[in-house]
Amino acid sequence: MKYVQTNKAPSAIGPYSQAVVVGNMVYTSGQIALTCDGIMLESDIKLQTKQVISNLRAVLQEAGSDLSKVIKTTIFLSDMDNFSTVNNIYEKAFGNHKPVRSTVAVKTLPKEALVEIDAIAIID
Repeated sequence: MKYVQTNKAPSAIGPYSQAVVVGNMVYTSGQIALTCDGIMLESDIKLQTKQVISNLRAVLQEAGSDLSKVIKTTIFLSDMDNFSTVNNIYEKAFGNHKPVRSTVAVKTLPKEALVEIDAIAIID
């Protein structure tokens, strides 16, 4: 097991890793709209979703993977009314690659985030 840490994504805000590599698989922690400097973006679902995907991309790259190798994601939304907006940004980020996915509404997320996404991906 190898722990993944990159300064191109925000550091973990608790006792966990950005990601863990086991064999040829990488499991990411949920990413929220924190910048690399640990600053939470404003409450705008579009900005937050783009930052979350940027963070996810950086963690995956540090682990030797990328969005095209993602097998599964889980999206956590603080408001299901944001589903379409998040879905559109997610679709642009992943292109023709369509990993399996779960999307769930939650009461709250860390740092009052509007969206959080985690992923499981392969490493070639």
